[in-house]
Amino acid sequence: MSNSKSEKGDELAADLQDERLIHYEGIGGSVRAFIQKVRGGDLGSLPVIIGLILIWAVFQFLNPNFLSSRNLVDLTMQSAATGTIAIGVVLVLLIAQIDLSVGSISGLAAAIVAVGWMQLGWPAWLAIVVAILAALVIGFLYGILYTRFGVPTFVITLAGLLAILGLQLKVLGAHGSINLPFDSWFVQLGTTLFLPPWAAYALAVIAGLGMFFSNWSRSRRRVQAGLTGASMSAMILKSALLLVLLLVVVWYLAMTRGVGVMFVLFVLFVVIMNFFLTRTRWGRAVYAVGGNVEAARRSGIKVDRIVISVLMLGTLFAAIGGLFATAKLTAATLSSGGGDTNLMAIAAAVIGGTSLFGGRGSAYSALLGIFVLQSISNGLSLLNLDSSVRYMITGAVLLLAVIIDALSRRSRAAHGQA
Repeated sequence: MSNSKSEKGDELAADLQDERLIHYEGIGGSVRAFIQKVRGGDLGSLPVIIGLILIWAVFQFLNPNFLSSRNLVDLTMQSAATGTIAIGVVLVLLIAQIDLSVGSISGLAAAIVAVGWMQLGWPAWLAIVVAILAALVIGFLYGILYTRFGVPTFVITLAGLLAILGLQLKVLGAHGSINLPFDSWFVQLGTTLFLPPWAAYALAVIAGLGMFFSNWSRSRRRVQAGLTGASMSAMILKSALLLVLLLVVVWYLAMTRGVGVMFVLFVLFVVIMNFFLTRTRWGRAVYAVGGNVEAARRSGIKVDRIVISVLMLGTLFAAIGGLFATAKLTAATLSSGGGDTNLMAIAAAVIGGTSLFGGRGSAYSALLGIFVLQSISNGLSLLNLDSSVRYMITGAVLLLAVIIDALSRRSRAAHGQA
């Protein structure tokens, strides 16, 4: 009972901190509050959304097939694996740390599943569980090394990258590549398993209603605390716009194969982590640690526990993303988790709006960031341009994202001093 009251108190305290920027006076008041936040340097996901729209417009102009239903379905399925890894990267960046080994962990998870399932005769579910447990143990060891010995996570995870890569090669052994049965549920998850239209439409409705009830619940808590609450018209409009957008997306994708189950799982992970980050004491502690670790410690937050839990979640999502990639490729190889997997996952988190300095960002950064990167890769492939151009453009976009983050931090600092 006391814990419940404490959590509600924390939520109201967070609302009070935002009170100087938020004025709920109907739809017009919500628009003015948004403008006020932007002027104060709180750009949120706005630059990413604008950038994504521009990227899509350019590629559609250069190749009319870019925004076709078939290509967008491919885009969603291509985004799921690396996007899931990027969720873990977002969490680690929120506490102002870094994990350079997410690619190696995803490759190790793929190797464990393939060897356990195809060579040792384990059931597929058992091989998956073992791979996930191995990832959690690695994350726990990272956390212990950081909290007990003070070794920077950059060094810990760089060493982990090399050691885990070696372990992946050891697990795969002389075979080097292990194919998975195409007719298994695991491979179908990454290749041919799509939601029936009615299920996709139902999920869209649930998402719209979920957004409304979430906003309504927060507004009610504010009113009970004597603060101004959101207007009903604004809440209905936001939820209706989301619902219409999702229904249109489902309808358009259903013109070919529809919405992939693997992509739905990726989005579900994003929504779940966003809930934990924004609606739980643990989530507020994550932002506090990333914003000012010493202040968080003095306020009673158990910093070591938060850091360990976040590093474990980072390795967990790396493993799940590796499993998604394995299902899509229908095999585990020496190159699983290699190549640009690390760079793309970290870049997606940063481009999506997560600050490298900690304390700012959201789970949705992974979704937006991977859409930007995968749109660039997909669009350039349609134009028959080689990967050298993709890397140069991706580097430029990443640099621009960091510059925007730095400028917004400077703007917020100036606004706070004023």
